[in-house]
Amino acid sequence: MIPGAGPAGRPDADQPARPAAEPLTEPLARPAAEPLTGRAGQPVAERATLRLRETPPAEAEYGPADNDPRGAAGDPPRYAPEWLRLREPADAAARAHDLLDPLRIRLANLPTRSGGLVVHDLGCGTGSMGRWLAPLLDGAQHWVLHDRDPYLLHFAAVAAPRSAADGSRVTVETRRADLARLTPDALTGAGLVTASALLDVLTTEEVGTLAAACAGAGCPALLTLSVAGRVDLTPTHPLDAEITEAFNAHQRREGLLGPEAVTAAADAFAAHGATVRAHPSPWRLGPDEAELTAQWLRGWVGAAVEQRPELRERADRYLHERLALCAAGELRVVVHHTDLLALCRPAGGAS
Repeated sequence: MIPGAGPAGRPDADQPARPAAEPLTEPLARPAAEPLTGRAGQPVAERATLRLRETPPAEAEYGPADNDPRGAAGDPPRYAPEWLRLREPADAAARAHDLLDPLRIRLANLPTRSGGLVVHDLGCGTGSMGRWLAPLLDGAQHWVLHDRDPYLLHFAAVAAPRSAADGSRVTVETRRADLARLTPDALTGAGLVTASALLDVLTTEEVGTLAAACAGAGCPALLTLSVAGRVDLTPTHPLDAEITEAFNAHQRREGLLGPEAVTAAADAFAAHGATVRAHPSPWRLGPDEAELTAQWLRGWVGAAVEQRPELRERADRYLHERLALCAAGELRVVVHHTDLLALCRPAGGAS
């Protein structure tokens, strides 16, 4: 489940993964010809910054798909785009800017590549991570957007930023694939790996695979907004702790890491010699975020009830009361997350 238990929930448990072998050109054929940004009086269609990539068979980059129990054709999208749109401003406000300076220092010390910095955004969804980070980094960038849902990839590609902090060009390509089958070969040439709201919906094995792939590529990883297992609601309610406990148990179902994700990831990256930094990145939701808070509440309580059905009657009353406070502008919520920066040793053994 994504941080804060959004309505879309954990796709890999409830909605098996799509195969990674299908080409992307059909659903993504139009974006390069459409206006992507807008400056007054300046047409932008001629600036073809979107490059489409025929995704090879799943085995080429993510390992065999046949034995993946979560893979089946025709499955629903990974996350609801409406939920991703709703949470994007809160995500941007929450991410830890304190991790950007050490990241910039490491990126400045990496070998310069002719096409600029290559960034792989894993589980990109609608591309909110790129829209946040690309304009905060200097220099030309090429973003490789990974997701298993072609509709979300289309969305992410069309709405991707087109310039870096210093005005350098940002280009985009898409790859339809599943993180569960990530291999080091998929990150060949990467200068940075990013992900948002992802670690807590992975297993220990998947986090280990991610750390190994980043270490093999010798690139840093910025992994943001992992759920921390703590929620503060004001005013308090006697059922707050019980709902939180049930939700956290739901996060850990079927071997998922949930609130332990950052600790597991830090250990996995450190085992490969990476320097790891973590920083809080809480959502702070008040009257101005009432729509997001209401949607978050429904998903949070719903996950708790799914985990512990005996809570349903009390949880229904609890949710009704909380939504009423939210509508009245009287509810404030802090949903705790953690951002993690792993500075892997550059390829070739340099420190």
